[in-house]
Amino acid sequence: MNTKAIRATTNDKLAAGVRLMLAIIFLMTGPMKLFVPQLADAWSGQLLAAQVPFYEISRWSVPFLELVLGLILAVGFFVRPGVVVVIGIMIVATYVHSVVDNPSLFPLQPKEPIIPIIVLVMSVFILWRGAGAWSADLKSTINLERS
Repeated sequence: MNTKAIRATTNDKLAAGVRLMLAIIFLMTGPMKLFVPQLADAWSGQLLAAQVPFYEISRWSVPFLELVLGLILAVGFFVRPGVVVVIGIMIVATYVHSVVDNPSLFPLQPKEPIIPIIVLVMSVFILWRGAGAWSADLKSTINLERS
């Protein structure tokens, strides 16, 4: 598949709104897992309780990856590959919510995987519709149509 097809989108304001909501979520959650002590401890505890492989790598890389994904979504640059990564993260998050039975490890959200499932649905919508309005992908699509 070529980059033209991956970046193709329309001036869809609903898709843009969903994309920007996802951006806000990831721009908040990544740094919070690094810099808010209570949330960093909860994040670490979730990974340990769920026995996620490569604990140390996951503990430090996922928050940075979430920050990068938030920036990708905010700018709207190669959004479809970005949401494929989001979907992978949310599948693991759904698993973690399903197997960890300590509610204290989920201080700002329910123990049930409600938020990961909502983010999954939003991501699939963006995968289907594209980045939408106000995105670098839309500017690229318009420029390609003109040439």
